[in-house]
Amino acid sequence: MRDPQIGEILVQPDDLKQKVREIGQQISADYAERDLLLVCVLKGAVFFLADLMRHIDIPCEVDFMAVSSYGSETDSSGVVRILKDLDRPIAGRDVLIVEDIVDSGLTLQYLLRNLGAREPASLEVCALLTKPDRRKVELPTRYVGFEIPDKFAIGYGLDVAERYRNLPYVAALTDE
Repeated sequence: MRDPQIGEILVQPDDLKQKVREIGQQISADYAERDLLLVCVLKGAVFFLADLMRHIDIPCEVDFMAVSSYGSETDSSGVVRILKDLDRPIAGRDVLIVEDIVDSGLTLQYLLRNLGAREPASLEVCALLTKPDRRKVELPTRYVGFEIPDKFAIGYGLDVAERYRNLPYVAALTDE
């Protein structure tokens, strides 16, 4: 059964697998001999994180944050709320934020400020997707999987009102 809300496929499953593998290998090389902590931004980045960690071949730890700037809407409100904070301190750690998508950049800007104030040894970003046309603030993103057009993306962890996270690809939400 085809869901009419699932539109054009933006990133195919095989392309996702290949890019995640490449990013994992690069992270392994860049963070060799370092104290790496992956901070997964819930809920959307969980799929990306799980696959990414399978391709990181150095010791690392993971922690989770949940933030909200969308609610059930398709446009960010610009107001970021922390729904779940980290379980452990990050001072002196090499922290890599694992994000599903960088859209306006406002949520990520907030996270970088918030986590940066906790004095990590380093603080970088790994984003599966980025939408340069929507960016309101420029942010350093060390690892980027794919640039996508200005369409609301669903699948591979991304949702609308908690639906479509389980799609094995990234697609555009239709207007239907």
